[in-house]
Amino acid sequence: MSQKKETTVLVLSLIITLAAVSAGFWWLTNNSGIKLGNLFKTDSSISEPNKDKSVEDRISLGDKILISGISSPPKQAGVEAIASKNYQSAIANFQAAIKVNRNDPEALIFLNNARIENKKSYTIAVLVPIGSDVNSSLEMLRGVAQAQNEINSSGGVKGVSLKVAIANDENNPEIAKKIATTLVQNSEVLGVVGAYASDVTLAAGSVFQSGQLVAISPTSTSVKLSSFGSYIFRTVPSDYVAARALANYMVTKLKQQNVAVFFNSKSSYSQSLKSEFVTAVSLSGGQVKSEFDLSQPNFSAAKSIEQATKQQVKVLMLASNTDTLDKALQVVQINRKQLALLAGDDAYTPKTLEVGGESAVGMVVAVPWHIDAQPNSVFARTSRSLWDGATVNWRTALAYDATEALIKAIERNPTRTGIQQALSSPDFSPTGASGSIGFLASGDRNSSVQLVKIVPGNRSGTGYDFVPVP
Repeated sequence: MSQKKETTVLVLSLIITLAAVSAGFWWLTNNSGIKLGNLFKTDSSISEPNKDKSVEDRISLGDKILISGISSPPKQAGVEAIASKNYQSAIANFQAAIKVNRNDPEALIFLNNARIENKKSYTIAVLVPIGSDVNSSLEMLRGVAQAQNEINSSGGVKGVSLKVAIANDENNPEIAKKIATTLVQNSEVLGVVGAYASDVTLAAGSVFQSGQLVAISPTSTSVKLSSFGSYIFRTVPSDYVAARALANYMVTKLKQQNVAVFFNSKSSYSQSLKSEFVTAVSLSGGQVKSEFDLSQPNFSAAKSIEQATKQQVKVLMLASNTDTLDKALQVVQINRKQLALLAGDDAYTPKTLEVGGESAVGMVVAVPWHIDAQPNSVFARTSRSLWDGATVNWRTALAYDATEALIKAIERNPTRTGIQQALSSPDFSPTGASGSIGFLASGDRNSSVQLVKIVPGNRSGTGYDFVPVP
């Protein structure tokens, strides 16, 4: 091709690309919803590629849909109505949206917010990684939505309804810090549920701590969060607890001593679980023969298993995080049940069941809670009714507990300082989905973990299920 033709092609390609980008921007701008006043107005913006939304566009009380994948015409009509303060129309449309999709927690939260209208309310926020992990976001939001729905349906917190703001931090520490700054600056926000990943909670937590705004994470397990700050709590046990449960299972139940660990050196959660597991194995008399970093570009599942086998390893421990779960599942597939498998709670996903399949049968995973351990609890029965018979998992249960903890603390003293003092009180012990909710001086919850095993089954729809280990 001649130089002139090459130039022409490049110019045409550039024009087409610019047109496509412009069209995409127009669509995003015209489908992101209508802003709700200036409750979360901010000039902050995110400079990273594909993350140029303002913080205001990442927070919604019902004025914009954040989870576009479960939108519907009545839901869109609902956000437009609530933004224009036409609350009765908003209520009717969100009710219609829930009939379209019974399992949409965003619509239920917006419905409860619309019912409050302009009356006095207490506001909390929930940080979820919608942009990077929609499924986990939905799981967390179902717990928050259930708790909000229950308290508002029963008359509110001493007669005052609870309002919930949803914030999408995309599992990005920098975005989470900007959102945290906005929440701290808004005096109406009394507490926060979140964030999801440990790295994000650590980043946002520094802002919440300095701004004296309580944050309770239902899912961040890194030991770095223990005693991180007097305003930082969590309803999930730390990796210290999970690691010891897995190490004990390996030594006492599997009767094995030698193990290889797969982890992500770039993840605080993964590093934490790996380190705690290594220590726990050593204290139990076992030995970690190899450590394989899943984040390395030259990582090979086949070569890693080959090396582990030569070292007389009998157990593989998967301490992967969300970003490296695919590589961990490669290990599962190539292993083909030759060596026993253990894993941290990040592996508790439908993807593990679907991709791992028969090769994942027998894998033991440490999670904070499983519905089959308390199938007849009030929370379990209510959740099945609320979410169209669906079986919720530990992320939903512990997000519910985090919200319940904030509700009970607000009930004692509806101020930021009062909430922190209530949560820190030795006599604070409300009942949640997974039992009594009480916090140690470190901000950690005083609770244990539940070991579950992958077995053939029909409940998940993948042909395999997680069930409690007896």
